[in-house]
Amino acid sequence: MRQPEFFAPDLMASIRDRFHHVETCPVTGAPRVFFENGGGSLKLKAALATNAEIEALPDQEARDNDASRYLSQILDRGREDLHFLFGSAKLGAARGQVISGETGTRLLYRVIRSIALSVPPGPLLSCTLEHPASLDSTRQWAQQTDRDWIEVPFDPDTGSVTAGHYAQAVTPDTRIATVIHTSMMTGFTVDLPAIAAAIRRVAPDCFIVVDGIQHAPHGQMRVSEYGVDAYVFSPYKAYSRLSLGFAWINDRVVKVPHEHMLGKSPDIWELGSRDPAFYAAQSKIIEYFCWLGGHFTEASDRQALVDAGTQAMERHESALLNYLIKGDDEVKGLIGQDRVTIIGPPSIEGREGIVSFNLDGLDSPELVLHFADRGIRVHARISDAYSRHVLALLELEDCLRVSLCHYNSPTEVRQFLAALDDIIGDLD
Repeated sequence: MRQPEFFAPDLMASIRDRFHHVETCPVTGAPRVFFENGGGSLKLKAALATNAEIEALPDQEARDNDASRYLSQILDRGREDLHFLFGSAKLGAARGQVISGETGTRLLYRVIRSIALSVPPGPLLSCTLEHPASLDSTRQWAQQTDRDWIEVPFDPDTGSVTAGHYAQAVTPDTRIATVIHTSMMTGFTVDLPAIAAAIRRVAPDCFIVVDGIQHAPHGQMRVSEYGVDAYVFSPYKAYSRLSLGFAWINDRVVKVPHEHMLGKSPDIWELGSRDPAFYAAQSKIIEYFCWLGGHFTEASDRQALVDAGTQAMERHESALLNYLIKGDDEVKGLIGQDRVTIIGPPSIEGREGIVSFNLDGLDSPELVLHFADRGIRVHARISDAYSRHVLALLELEDCLRVSLCHYNSPTEVRQFLAALDDIIGDLD
């Protein structure tokens, strides 16, 4: 891991200026620290502006008029930019397909269902660390297709899962294995290439489907390096709008039988007309990464600029997490508070944007309200449909999730830690 490093103050201010509602609540107008990025990121102004502009056009693609040709160009560019965002452009002729859908969850369900209905008998495999989008989908489609469903346990002490855990669970006839790139609960990422390699050593024909929704806002996706078959993310958690998901599927998945319009090529996965506005917004995200990368490299090609930008984001976020956990001479970090118990190791190694913890003497939903009174937005994970399975293995009823992003500042972390100290002082 590269050395954590905060953005310079001038650049920090410029970054924050590119996002909506950074410092105030859009409903009340009151000052606010937004540490609930795991539930949905702040929105890039340029992405929403171009989305609104293009969405207002009444024309459709594939018509013989100038407006239609313009929209077709936007779609084509957006698809190319998404290949670039996923890292699939590096695969050349075998780059697969980028598809959109109602939500990231819906796309995970669709991909898993299509594969489960087409492959020979054999088990489906998922990890207990996963979001229900993949965990429940594999379980349900294992039942629907009369297959075994195998759970890979994660390590409660590390808050993650390793290639070794998958190697112990996979069998030669495993047909689908799902993996979560970054946990929405613990914030720890997994070693995707190692996990994929461990699966393929035992089951070379297994389809590997990745939930990348929590990873997408924190760094570049690199499907060309992962060795997986499908990768899904949700733009609303990565600086764009709600009610949309994108998936990359490789050529193996493209060929899987799936619902499609019979008059079109069976390789086409998208159904109905695509909204060019969705794709235009993703192009603006790429432009933003390039702009940011230009502050850290003299290179001019897009790949180098995006790499430089996302790497700088990662360093800044690591510095924020390090400050949150350790504090400084003026304010105690999480590990300096006797009442605080962090989920997983109290380190930044392997973390992406999230630290979850418990506070002795106050349950997490109550703690959320105490922070809200102090102008800080955080979130409690409780024993519900999304979190119950992970909390049970952690032997917890709830936890408080603090989720940061690269537009958050060290000043906001200091505000949070000061507020926590104040809350603990009231308990004592």
